[in-house]
Amino acid sequence: MSEKAQSQTHRQQLNALNNVVAIGGGHGLGRVLSALSFLKERLTGVVATTDNGGSTGRIRAQHGGIAWGDLRNCLTQIIVKPTVASSLFEYRFTGSGELAGHNLGNLILTALEDMKIRPLTGLDLVRDLLHVRVGLMPMSESPVHLSSHLTSGETILGEVSIDGLGELPCSLSLDPPVPATPEVLSKIEQAELIILGPGSFFTSVMPSLLIPEIAQTIRHCQGKVIFIDNIGKEHGIAGTLSLADRLTWLEEQIGDKRVNGVITTPQEAPCLPPHIQLHRQALSADDVSYRHDRDRLLEAMNSLLPRL
Repeated sequence: MSEKAQSQTHRQQLNALNNVVAIGGGHGLGRVLSALSFLKERLTGVVATTDNGGSTGRIRAQHGGIAWGDLRNCLTQIIVKPTVASSLFEYRFTGSGELAGHNLGNLILTALEDMKIRPLTGLDLVRDLLHVRVGLMPMSESPVHLSSHLTSGETILGEVSIDGLGELPCSLSLDPPVPATPEVLSKIEQAELIILGPGSFFTSVMPSLLIPEIAQTIRHCQGKVIFIDNIGKEHGIAGTLSLADRLTWLEEQIGDKRVNGVITTPQEAPCLPPHIQLHRQALSADDVSYRHDRDRLLEAMNSLLPRL
């Protein structure tokens, strides 16, 4: 079978879906959106907006606003045909001046926000510029940070600090509490499939689910929910969680027995409750072993869906 025919076979179950929502952040979500980009307008990415590191963190510290970094990252991963505009959007300043390290896409999105343009509208303008048909939405259009709460009673604020924790938090929350982007709730309500992960568990997968309206909408909607596990062990404290632990965290947030399926690697042999269907498969990309190969990811989802 040719590579093209094999890819089309891997899309068969997925192509029958009219509304798919993928929730997460950063490189992991971008990889899923890139793999599923053939769905075009039938696919929506819901992106965490709690990042406070790198260029995004510097912009937020100086200008406020939502975290644009993961949204920009996802946009650049789902560009079908690179153009001068897409190269410009991804340009990162070098040198040692004040602009050094800043990504031009982050600055453009921040400028639109400073112009009092609604974040979702600003994103849509950039999607049009870059010819991106896949939907992309921030989990909230209000500035927010991630908080973790320790058994000692101490609260740790900010993704960067949470990534550096030496002990597992007993819970996470958003500071301040923020509303969901209304269109996100509408998309989840209509979704036939909701994808969580892969990505940093505490700082990419969990933040959107901490918005009560999003968690409740997932809990009560009819769509099937699958969790895509990371290929390698995550750096940081979240890496000490087993797959079963991560699923417990998810279901405590979105509802008991709400996760329907899991995609993971052959090395994982978790003992999962009977309501969760397990699919194990080699998923690594040939060029970067810790990234999911797009076609293998499609094959895994296509194989899992009929069992849900």
